Amino acid sequence: MKTLAYFDGLILIVFLIGTNGDCGCNKLDREASVVEESDKVCKQQARNTNGHYRDYYAELEPEIEGMSLIPGGSVHIGTDNPHFQADRESPERLVMLKDFYLDKHEVSNAKFEEFVSATNYTTEAERFGDSFLFKTLLSAAEQKRLEDYRVASAPWWYKVSGVGWRNPNGVDTSLNGLEQHPVVHVSWRDAVAYCTWAGKRLPSEAEWETGCRGGKQRKLFPWGNKLMPKEQHWLNIWQGDFPDGNTADDGYETTCPVDRYRQNVYDLYNMVGNVWEWTADLWDSNDVSESPNRVKKGGSYLCHKSYCFRYRCAARSQNTEDSSAGNLGFRCAKDA
Repeated sequence: MKTLAYFDGLILIVFLIGTNGDCGCNKLDREASVVEESDKVCKQQARNTNGHYRDYYAELEPEIEGMSLIPGGSVHIGTDNPHFQADRESPERLVMLKDFYLDKHEVSNAKFEEFVSATNYTTEAERFGDSFLFKTLLSAAEQKRLEDYRVASAPWWYKVSGVGWRNPNGVDTSLNGLEQHPVVHVSWRDAVAYCTWAGKRLPSEAEWETGCRGGKQRKLFPWGNKLMPKEQHWLNIWQGDFPDGNTADDGYETTCPVDRYRQNVYDLYNMVGNVWEWTADLWDSNDVSESPNRVKKGGSYLCHKSYCFRYRCAARSQNTEDSSAGNLGFRCAKDA
């Protein structure tokens, strides 16, 4: 199977021998190639087991619309039981954090449009003239036409000209009906620009993971260890056989609205699943390259346990600062 990779302006045609255990979205670099039952459970947990958070939150002011106050202190992040050693999920470590605010929702298309209208901002995907789309968003004819623009070792990802945040699912698509879905095809620098305009910032990886855990320790997901409590869907991920058989049992073939899945007592939505989220952290603290890798968290609607079990609080991945794709977005944080 012929694929295409980019190295310092050169084009390299390679043949795919096998696949790695991920959806390939960490390779999308320009340098290289509301569930009622879940609401009940969360509210019950808040009443029964999180009195500290409720009391703490109620005593602090001011509240910020659309953001949750996350208590700091000594918190555990990472895991001593990593699923992907190469992702540096381990070891578990204790970090000290100050209190901070975190957006309850991923930044939506409507919110990002407000930013663009106010600032006349142009995203990096718009300046580059392309971004990455997953194969299921392309017709068979489009896949054939673009077969030489697939990503090496992840041939289900296509580099497509004319795709950006305004037409997230293809050149001929729009934001109609997607106003409250997460903005995608935004780079790390685009996310920083939005957060700065909003008087906020990107969360650190430790802040993001602390928010994700919802006051719990050593749990896989924001709500606990069971993927489907009460046999209800709590997140938007891939169901079926990756990359060709998404049964969409959760009701979504691509993104879902940013307020669809409330996942913990911090009143945070879609911390895992839906879209990957940029964080402020460098993947390599010593990386001084022009476009270093940044940590992203949470997994996306393309993740499945059999292939990319990264919709866990401790899971992590990376992309270069200028990268963008149809499953990569962000949310903002703010100092308390």
